[in-house]
Amino acid sequence: QVLLEESGGGSVQAGGSLRLSCIFSGDTDSPNCISWFRQAPGKERVGVAAIYLGGGSTFYHTSVKGRFLISRDKGKNTVSLQMNSLKPEDTAMYYCAAAQRYYSADVGGPSEYPYWGQGTQVTVSS
Repeated sequence: QVLLEESGGGSVQAGGSLRLSCIFSGDTDSPNCISWFRQAPGKERVGVAAIYLGGGSTFYHTSVKGRFLISRDKGKNTVSLQMNSLKPEDTAMYYCAAAQRYYSADVGGPSEYPYWGQGTQVTVSS
């Protein structure tokens, strides 16, 4: 069992920045991949960034590439998502998710991730 808890959401104007954090606990040797997903009202949940914990490889959705940065603090079992140049279309509930995945050069879909946090709201106003 892996437990995940997100923090750092909030409201910001377009062009601003936010940093989300995900603390994972429990069987922390189990997942090899931690990702961030987001879901806007009435839309599907979409993966925006992933990091493989062993080698540190990272992958991003095209809509956030160059603006978002996913990273891991190895000593604290924390994965962060630095979000810069935020746009109104980035408004969504953001979720942290964990999985033991075969290596794949993408974030993957929600069904690949058995462990989820409760989410944190990000709102970007124009």
